Amino acid sequence: MKCINVTTGKIIAEDVKLKDSFFGRLVGLLATARLADGGGIVLKPCTQIHTFFMRFAIDVIFADKDFNVLYVAEHMKPWRLSPLLLKSLYTVEVAAGTLKGGVKAGDKIAFK
Repeated sequence: MKCINVTTGKIIAEDVKLKDSFFGRLVGLLATARLADGGGIVLKPCTQIHTFFMRFAIDVIFADKDFNVLYVAEHMKPWRLSPLLLKSLYTVEVAAGTLKGGVKAGDKIAFK
């Protein structure tokens, strides 16, 4: 599915996969050597992430139940821990450099 910034009308990622099972969220991107351009994952539910044991940096979007962006972390390097966002329901993880300032807190995202 696509992840779109509804506020700007721009496509964030062309091919994101939903990870909504316990195991899918647990593994996340840990078994991935790299993310393809336009690829990513959506973790649901998710209030915090880590990049422990990952081999590459990622850009991350945290959004609430209404798809409002709460927090954006660009170029999150391996061995880092994100803030805990209790109102977050969706976390979108894409390759580092994908966002380039194009998504900010207060924007609205959608999945199609």
